[in-house]
Formats: sequence, structure tokens, C-alpha cells
Amino acid sequence: MEYEKGSIGRVFTVRMDHGDDLLYELENLAKTEDIRSAVFVLLGAVREANLVVGPKESKVPPEIQWENLDEVHEVIGVGNIFLENEKPKIHLHSAAGRGKAPVVGCMRGKSEIFMVVEVFIMEISGISAIRSFDEGRGFAPIIFGSR
Repeated sequence: MEYEKGSIGRVFTVRMDHGDDLLYELENLAKTEDIRSAVFVLLGAVREANLVVGPKESKVPPEIQWENLDEVHEVIGVGNIFLENEKPKIHLHSAAGRGKAPVVGCMRGKSEIFMVVEVFIMEISGISAIRSFDEGRGFAPIIFGSR
């Protein structure tokens, strides 16, 4: 286990509207506001989204499974923002539900909002963390001490 200790910096309350692309808007906000480390929570609805719902088999690096949402789903999520190759990388795990069919996974790619999504971002200051792709594990974990 590795960790760094920091504190809450700026706090952003964000409303995204019908037709916006959730992940695209989060990334652009992070670029505009120079958010380098943050955690966020969100709630609202998506009309279309893609979720990684786990590996096909329990092996590393994983071969991922996709769930494509092509109807309106209520959504809640928790995520973080760290830089990868000097650009903000959004990592968002969300639960999406429509009727009795909930889906949980890592949201990636297109993520079109239905009506509204509200996001509450808490910047983390005083740490030096980035994401760096690890070929052997097949993803980009948080790396500390990057200053």
C-alpha cells in the first residue's frame, strides 16, 4: 500500500444539461480549472453510456466486458481526476438503473446526459499523484511522488 496525505482545496458544484457528454464535460472542466487531483460524486440520468462491467475472466491484464446503455437510466457515481500524460484522466464508477435492471461499472467513452447531472467535485491539494499506464496490469494506477 502507498499513500499521500493532503487536504480539500477548491470545491465545485456543477450542473450539466440534457445532451451534454458527461465525461467530456468533466475533462474540459478539469483542464479549464487546472484540476490535477480531485474526487467527485454525481447524480442524475444518462440517455446513452458505455460501462466496463468487469473482466471476462479473472486474469491480469484483463479482457474487459462492456455494457452499452442505449435507453435512459438513472445514474449515481463516484470518481476521481488525476493527470495522465499531463492531461486530466476521469475515472468514474457508476450505478445505472432502469426499472429492475441495475448495472454497475466504469463509465468510458460517450456518456450523453438525459435532463440533468449534478456533480460535486472536491479538489485534493498537497499531494503529488498522477496516473501512469502499467502494461502488465492493463490499466493506469495512481502513482505517488510525481513532483
